[in-house]
Amino acid sequence: MSSLFERIGGKDAVNAAVDVFYKKVLADDRISSFFEGIDMDAQRRKQILFLTYAFGGPNNYDGNSMRDAHAKLVEKGLNDTHFDAVVENLGATLKELGVADELIQEAAGIAETTRNDVLGK
Repeated sequence: MSSLFERIGGKDAVNAAVDVFYKKVLADDRISSFFEGIDMDAQRRKQILFLTYAFGGPNNYDGNSMRDAHAKLVEKGLNDTHFDAVVENLGATLKELGVADELIQEAAGIAETTRNDVLGK
């Protein structure tokens, strides 16, 4: 079976998804404050590389571990509610881009595997 990365449309689909995703995230009062002062061009680049890898595409991710990358946000109060909001925005993004529900569920499952590291648990 092909990877989720291939099944959702590869590089172009991930690039489009990240752009739509961050528009949603930055407009979401539940989580937008965590992105204040963040270089969003660099953030988009890291997210594209991470999702490409996480969804089974080429591994060119060169960022910190999920635990290290989010440690300062955990200190600022990042918790399960915020993680859920991010996953919700990812699902809404994929839905908006016409990704099939079963693939959205697969993406959510992959995101869920990072919860403990992102939240420093």
